Amino acid sequence: MLTDPIADMLTRIRNAAMIRHEKVDVPASRLKLEIAKILKEEGFIRAYKILKDKKQGVLRITLKYTVDNAPIISGIKRISKPGRRVYAGKDEIPSVMGGVGVSILSTSRGIFVDKTCKREKVGGEILCYVW
Repeated sequence: MLTDPIADMLTRIRNAAMIRHEKVDVPASRLKLEIAKILKEEGFIRAYKILKDKKQGVLRITLKYTVDNAPIISGIKRISKPGRRVYAGKDEIPSVMGGVGVSILSTSRGIFVDKTCKREKVGGEILCYVW
């Protein structure tokens, strides 16, 4: 049993990008789907889709690479963990790599990136950093 499914998803993406896999499969959930949606909108992955199976479904993520085959995701880090939750108020949301990366937050209004949270003036739990 996994104690932190989000960390598992991020680790699978990180490992697949390091060895230049085209796709990576992750057990699906609504939260993971929202994170994949944000990664797609921010241009870190090429695509994602849900594959049906006899259990909860599989989230297939298609990774994105540059022309010289370097991964677009150079780093992905879990911040808030089950043993230590990390929260940020609307004025305390950190910028990642000087604005090159994004932080993904879980707010009372849904899952958003740092720019959207600042614009909407809402804080929340910092799930991860992606750069």
